Amino acid sequence: MKQLFIYPKEIVLITGKSLTTAQTLVRTMKDVYDKEKHQDITIREFCDYTGVLYEDVFNMINGIDTKKKDVA
Repeated sequence: MKQLFIYPKEIVLITGKSLTTAQTLVRTMKDVYDKEKHQDITIREFCDYTGVLYEDVFNMINGIDTKKKDVA
């Protein structure tokens, strides 16, 4: 099963920012998307907000290797 939501620890890995900054970003996105405190941010919402490619983030979070292997 693939992960659909993104959490501050993953945002830290993607952006290289601190955990506190990532938590602030999540709170800001929840305000923008009019979400309640208990509702999570989706990978799509994160990508739309930050301008990062959805496929890259989805594959990174779900551990999908997108490198093409050479076929001899």
